[in-house]
Amino acid sequence: MENNMFTMLISFVFILSLTSTLYTSIAQEQSTQKEVENKELDFSPIFFNTLVHKPVLETYIVHVKLPNGQVFTQQEDQESWYRSFLPKSAAARANERSPLVHSYRNVITGFAARLSAEEVKEMEKKQGFLSAKPQSVYSLHTTHSPNFLGLYQNLGFWKGSNYGKGVIIGLLDSGITPNHPSFSDEGVPPPPTKWKGKCENRTLCNNKLIGNRNFATGSSLDDEEGHGTHTSSTAGGNLVTGANVFGNANGTASGIAPLAHVAMYKVCSEFGCSESAILAAMDAAVEDGVDVLSLSLGGGSAPFFADGIAIGAFTAMQKGIFVSCSAGNDGPFSGSLSNEAPWILTVGASTIDRSIRVQAFLGNKELWDGESLFQPKDFPEKMLPLVYPGANGDQYTAWCAEGSLNNTDVKGKVVVCERGGGIARIAKGQTVKDAGGAAMILLNQQLDGDSTLADAHVLPATHVGYNAAVSILKYINSTSSPVATLVFKGTVIGVDFAPEVTSFSSRGPSLESPGILKPDIIGPGVSILAAWPVSVDNATNEKATFNIISGTSMSCPHLSGIAALLKSSHPTWSPAAIKSAIMTTANLLNLDNAPIPDQNNLPADLFALGAGHVNPSRANDPGLIYDIQPEDYVPYLCGLGYTDKQIESIVQHTVNCSKLTAIPEAQLNYPSFSIALGSSIKTYSRTVTNVGPVNSSYTVDISPPPGVTVGVTPYKLDFSEVNQKLTYNVMFMGSNSTVKNSYVQGYLTWTSGKHFVRSPISVKLE
Repeated sequence: MENNMFTMLISFVFILSLTSTLYTSIAQEQSTQKEVENKELDFSPIFFNTLVHKPVLETYIVHVKLPNGQVFTQQEDQESWYRSFLPKSAAARANERSPLVHSYRNVITGFAARLSAEEVKEMEKKQGFLSAKPQSVYSLHTTHSPNFLGLYQNLGFWKGSNYGKGVIIGLLDSGITPNHPSFSDEGVPPPPTKWKGKCENRTLCNNKLIGNRNFATGSSLDDEEGHGTHTSSTAGGNLVTGANVFGNANGTASGIAPLAHVAMYKVCSEFGCSESAILAAMDAAVEDGVDVLSLSLGGGSAPFFADGIAIGAFTAMQKGIFVSCSAGNDGPFSGSLSNEAPWILTVGASTIDRSIRVQAFLGNKELWDGESLFQPKDFPEKMLPLVYPGANGDQYTAWCAEGSLNNTDVKGKVVVCERGGGIARIAKGQTVKDAGGAAMILLNQQLDGDSTLADAHVLPATHVGYNAAVSILKYINSTSSPVATLVFKGTVIGVDFAPEVTSFSSRGPSLESPGILKPDIIGPGVSILAAWPVSVDNATNEKATFNIISGTSMSCPHLSGIAALLKSSHPTWSPAAIKSAIMTTANLLNLDNAPIPDQNNLPADLFALGAGHVNPSRANDPGLIYDIQPEDYVPYLCGLGYTDKQIESIVQHTVNCSKLTAIPEAQLNYPSFSIALGSSIKTYSRTVTNVGPVNSSYTVDISPPPGVTVGVTPYKLDFSEVNQKLTYNVMFMGSNSTVKNSYVQGYLTWTSGKHFVRSPISVKLE
């Protein structure tokens, strides 16, 4: 049974590592992703000694421009017009499927087609053609977490927001498991009349799961990886009692918005998540009538006009749809973010106050906390020989790579393995088990600090942080006969240093738009329990199957669910207003009232933390909001130096930057500040909208970044009505103090007797 379980888990890990952005939800080691090239090279038979080559075909995303005044009322007419762009050679290829892969109606004016480079060049000559590029292939980047976020049944914000009732959350992912209890429609009313979506298998949908469609070419409707089932239940799963994994984290599982409706758009398969499928799914979701879009996938930094997710999200935002995306799992490296567009909520990952704890007890009486989901009841208490195979200097042996322990005596011993090498954590345990090892201690490398994960290991194991790793190796080197055992403590609630920014969470600054501070927010993304298609312990009689996995894939649906609650509570708020409410009310302190730490137990900086850790209850009553209308982004995009055509591919209408006043990035009415400051003074303005009491007065409180003088005028804002807007100016000037850091940070906060509205400030000193 254990081998079957391991085979399933390794298959899951391997599949996710192939995708260039389902952000590996089990937070694989930070190995370099190889780009997947969708190129085919076929050779025809040899006739008369002549070798004839078929053209190399790729799927291109093609942007075109409608003729002035042209409106297509019928989808068939629009598709026929798209086909008119295809060269005759593409249409005439015999014995092949249609070159047109997807025809888009909402998120872009254009289509996806399988073409050769020569055919694209021919198409460029046609009137109305804007651009074409080969599609990208992205990769995939929770029951205690609602309580950790302050959401309690029949109390406070959860009750006041009706648990998200009437709100539709659309998820682009690997599919869903419709018959899971998390998608029961008990207590869920029918979807609103605006819903136009569909289920490809109607018998598997209900009032909870109202949409289920497959855009991943060549795959079934099923969730063969588990990722989409997990994220869907995290965002909007219904309440399920007795949820646990291996008997751990036992309790009532619930999505963040348990009475919201869920619609799944499958865009990912074992080959990744194609850009053309993502655009097609977003196109459908806009037309179907979703309120929130959740994408736990991405593909690294790219110009927004060349990023399918950014383009699709812009149209969704124009239609009033809130878009939440995972930041990526490439931390703790600087500038490693995905999904950087300012109209997207970019979500990093943090821990919760629950640990599935296993302690490593050494022969020198040292006791080190670690984690593992597998908690055997019969592991011997006696000390066992402790061995570190990497002592021979072979790095592959230190990583416990497959087959590396075949010539090492580990039988009946506790084996120390190092994290890393692009080798799955669970696979390391299988290597130890295959070699006869009794248990494994998995050591973090310095890069990962003290961030640990609870995995479903195949043998008794514990995953410990870097500080523990140093001490364990020091002990091994101090004696000729080191010994150790593992002490299994089960589920521990109340870890006071939570939340902590985990090591794998991608970091800013944004590479494409450094003047926008990213990520925006962090939320629970480590060791999150949620629905799973099958039992991870191979139980055959369980219908309520769950798994605990980690990644920004897990933090994203938490924020999507919170956005659904806010949408239910404030149906007239724009996507920018919801984002502002989430950001300006975020927590900066952990449960121990200390600054939220990073993986090294140091205060996390803004490029890890964003505005802070989400606080749903405060977000429901923010006092003031920073709103942004869709047209406000055009001067910002002009300021990025994009051409008119490039911007048109994003905003879907004619743009002439020469007739607009372009603005610097930091002038966008964003709830944070990110500026580069040299010797000259820089001034930016912000406009806030009163969504609190009618008569409200706010006074500014400034915590300036070191080496920077910050001035605000006016220093007081007096509101006399709801939805009243007031503008203030912020002046930044370098001071004479000597600061060694190239980046410094501070905060600007507007406070009243009831509210605080905080904006983080990041300054790059030049």
